[in-house]
Amino acid sequence: MPHDNHRCHEQGSRRYIFGTVKVGERGQIVIPKDARETFDIKPGDTLMILGHEGRGLAVVKTDKFQKIAEKMLRIFEVEPEE
Repeated sequence: MPHDNHRCHEQGSRRYIFGTVKVGERGQIVIPKDARETFDIKPGDTLMILGHEGRGLAVVKTDKFQKIAEKMLRIFEVEPEE
């Protein structure tokens, strides 16, 4: 249940503020509808939670993160230069 229903999009960029949410007793949050629509998050999708103690949390769709990881792993396919 979103706490604040406003959506802010910075003109000319791909940055969004979808409002705020409250953490429930079981540690759950609801992703605002506008965010789910913008990032094509559907029921049953798997999300990855990344965190940095100084910068906070990020929620990433696993399929998008997997594509990035696969690109990174391709460096192991190249023979190292001596």
